[in-house]
Amino acid sequence: MVELPDYTLVGEHGPVRLVDVFQGRRQLITYHHMWEVGAEWQCFGCTSYTAQFTRLEFLEPYDARYVIVAQAPTDELLAYRDRVGNRMEWYSTYDSPFGADVDAPRGGAFAADVFLRDGDTVYRTWHTTGRGSEQLTHTFELVDLLPYGRQEAWQDAPEGWPQDEGTSVRWLAPWEVAAGSAGYRAGACASSGPPHFASSSCSRAAPTV
Repeated sequence: MVELPDYTLVGEHGPVRLVDVFQGRRQLITYHHMWEVGAEWQCFGCTSYTAQFTRLEFLEPYDARYVIVAQAPTDELLAYRDRVGNRMEWYSTYDSPFGADVDAPRGGAFAADVFLRDGDTVYRTWHTTGRGSEQLTHTFELVDLLPYGRQEAWQDAPEGWPQDEGTSVRWLAPWEVAAGSAGYRAGACASSGPPHFASSSCSRAAPTV
C-alpha cells in the first residue's frame, strides 16, 4: 500500500482532486483507457471492455466507485465517451502526473488500479495490466465456458475447430460499440486509427442507416 500525493484530474465539470473522485466513498477502482490523441477510434479492447459496465451502483453498498481515466485532452475524452455510449464516469489525466505515476503513462498500455481513502489521504493498494484485468470482466469468463473458447491462435484446439490467426479478431470494434449505443448513427469503418490498435475487425464495417 503506497501513499499518493494530491493529484488533480479533469472531469466533465472541470478540475477535481483525486480524493474527490471518490465522491465521499472510501474505495476507488480506476481503469486506464489506452489513448491515441487525435485518433478517430480508440483502442478496440478498452472500448469494448468498458462498454459492459452499465450498472455500477452495486458498488455503492461496498463504499466504492469505478471510473475510467485516460491520457487524453478532456474535450476529446468526453466526446469519445458520448460517441461510443459509455455510461461510466471519465476523467482526464492528460495534464497530470497521475497516470505516469501509477504505471499508465501517455502512449502506455491499459491498466487497472485500486485506491483506499483515509480522510484526505489516498493510498494505492492494487495494480494490474494485461491478462490481470480479465478478472474485472465477465466477457472472457463467459466465452471461456463455451466449447470453442476464445478461438484465438494461442489456444491448443483440436484439428478442425474454428481458430483465428490473431488474438483480437472477434472483439467488438469501437464503431460496433457505438452502433449499439442509443443516439448514435455509426459511420463506415475508419482507417485512420493508429496501427497498433489495428485488428481484422476493421473489415467489419459499421452498419449504415
